Amino acid sequence: MKLKLAVLPGDGIGPEIVEQALNVVKTVVTKFNHDLHYSYGSVGAAAIDKCGDPYPEETHQLCLNADAVLFGAIGDPKYDNDPKAKVRPEQGLLRMRQQLGLYANIRPVITFPSLLDKSPLKREIIEGVNFVSVRELTGGIYFGKPQGRSEDGKTAYDSCVYHESEIKRILKIGFELAMQRDKKLMVVDKANVLATSRLWRETAQDMKDQYPEVKLEFMFVDNAAMQMIQWPKQFDVIVTENMFGDILTDESSVISGSLGLLPSASVGEKTSLFEPIHGSYPQVAGQNVANPIATILSAAMMLENAFGLKQEAEIVRKAIEESIKKEYVTKDIANGETYYTTSEVGEWICNYIRSRNVEV
Repeated sequence: MKLKLAVLPGDGIGPEIVEQALNVVKTVVTKFNHDLHYSYGSVGAAAIDKCGDPYPEETHQLCLNADAVLFGAIGDPKYDNDPKAKVRPEQGLLRMRQQLGLYANIRPVITFPSLLDKSPLKREIIEGVNFVSVRELTGGIYFGKPQGRSEDGKTAYDSCVYHESEIKRILKIGFELAMQRDKKLMVVDKANVLATSRLWRETAQDMKDQYPEVKLEFMFVDNAAMQMIQWPKQFDVIVTENMFGDILTDESSVISGSLGLLPSASVGEKTSLFEPIHGSYPQVAGQNVANPIATILSAAMMLENAFGLKQEAEIVRKAIEESIKKEYVTKDIANGETYYTTSEVGEWICNYIRSRNVEV
């Protein structure tokens, strides 16, 4: 099979973690006799520094012409700390989602047996957790108009806007994922306060008859934030709007014990994009200490979801499980004084894949 990738390392630790994920992909496609083609593009602060645009047209065309996008992270403190900056790295991420039609962010949350004690939550609460969050990605308050500030700058306003068509397409993904899993769908909203949430709830109820096997439930977002920590094993598939999803999916990262362990896929109308859920972590950029596992797991999602390569994805996941089990990991999830660099962990995973006997 021919695999055509757009590779967007981005900012901070992005280049380091994407390098390891790409090395793993190269190792897998070589082992299974696939044909890999990839090209690099600039995005975020790196793109602003290069051409003044956080999502250049050249990068957009690169993504459109690819079968999938492997993405690192966006963000740089020199823009975060400048309130008067007219162009920010995050604007590139929002434009990329919008222009590529990436309206659904899918984030699986699982626990690794050997890392249960790394989570701040009790072992009995998180052992066996396995759910998927589906976050709407191109609507809501992050994109709503009008948005701005008053002339004197002392009043600011944002608008949360959702159309029924936007809600239907994201709920369709949630229902279909639930059908593939335990047939439970939780719609998270704030329908007791927000008109947009009431539209979400009405739309989900209208669609329920199309999926009679799925148990549909609703939960207010504040309750969901509490329940996710107290009883995470109750969830199977969660679907929610943009801002609620942004917050809840980051909250869910504490279940596994580290932001560096959770992958994600953003899918929609055009090319699909695969990325770790964490940010650019500029404080350690270039130090070869960042955890590459979330990015490598994102690459595994890419192999399976974008190309249908289930066996290839499974061998990557198995390699990661073994690296964690044997404690060949970076400092953030190490149990003792022994830990390894970003590149050492990546190379261990590649070597594990090379050593496996598989039928091609």
